[in-house]
Amino acid sequence: MFQVAALVKSLTNPLGLYIHIPFCAKKCNYCDFYSAVYNKDTLSAYLDALKGEIKKWGGTIHRPIDTVYIGGGTPSLLGEEILSLVDCINTNFTVLPDAEITVESNPSSSGEFLSFAKAAGVNRLSIGVQSGCDKTLKILGRTHTAADAVNTVQNAQELGFNNISVDLMIALPHSNLQTLKGDIDFMLSLNPEHISAYILKVEQNTVFSKKYDTLGLPDDDAAAEQYLYMCEALAKNGYNHYEVSNFSREGYESRHNMKYWECRDYLGIGPAAHSCLDGKRFYYPRDLQGFVKEPKTISDGAGGDHAEQLMLGLRLSKGVNLDEIYGEMPQNIKKKITLLEKAGYIKVNLPHISLTNSGMLISNSIITELLEDEDI
Repeated sequence: MFQVAALVKSLTNPLGLYIHIPFCAKKCNYCDFYSAVYNKDTLSAYLDALKGEIKKWGGTIHRPIDTVYIGGGTPSLLGEEILSLVDCINTNFTVLPDAEITVESNPSSSGEFLSFAKAAGVNRLSIGVQSGCDKTLKILGRTHTAADAVNTVQNAQELGFNNISVDLMIALPHSNLQTLKGDIDFMLSLNPEHISAYILKVEQNTVFSKKYDTLGLPDDDAAAEQYLYMCEALAKNGYNHYEVSNFSREGYESRHNMKYWECRDYLGIGPAAHSCLDGKRFYYPRDLQGFVKEPKTISDGAGGDHAEQLMLGLRLSKGVNLDEIYGEMPQNIKKKITLLEKAGYIKVNLPHISLTNSGMLISNSIITELLEDEDI
């Protein structure tokens, strides 16, 4: 009986699978993601190790896969190897027929790679456009032009991709509402199903961090004004603001990323990739050579506790049900949400709460305030 129950649970509780491709032709000036310099020999050795880990996990976890996300780095550097990689996933896991399979692609990707991705069964693309201004793209250290982005998206659409996400970065050097409007108009002209929009944050150990004072970044108030303007502009054009940094047409939310925000299970494979399985978190070290030589994971404690459910769930526009998280709502949280509602940062329909657009701007501060001195 126990075996039957376990089988039923596994079949009705599919996993998300994340695959990391840690190679870039060039590091962008703002990027602190883990990546390594691309060359064919290193890529070949990495893919051998990666496929070995996919086979190992596929033989260990007997649960179907309903989302696959191949990210990086720059996965479009895989070229024709995208075919063998996806085939390896399909061979070792039960990938459901309606699975969402996403690959990140550089806007200067060749039509050949997009054709390979389509043939492999990829049905969603995430394209790192960032801006429609060539001068801005050069400042960011991007290797593509606005024309490249247009060509890549058009090529993808002509190949039959009908679920395309583009990245938009705001609060850029020397930016204002006028330049932002230009970038938004450019993104809308591409006719994507999904837009991921991020406020530029200067991270340590990046090119931008070394020349921060000369970047000409907008101050916090100006950055907030840009964010709120963007939220309104995208809403007017039919994009639902379903998560702090993500907007989509109806039905085109990122199914894979929703697993992160809803504390559902996912497996990440590759250096710097994180996982959450059966209430346990673990990750691979940020070490490409170590992964190639002997892949291993490091425990990262428990996952899905009250604090994590609140922190991740409040990123979503639908918010959270406090009774579902806590059973009985802590009194200190009840008091705080009253004050936050009066300030215009949250919407309250107890036991349900969600952030307003203004609240999303300072979501980290709000979550920290709600979690402080939890009396649970």
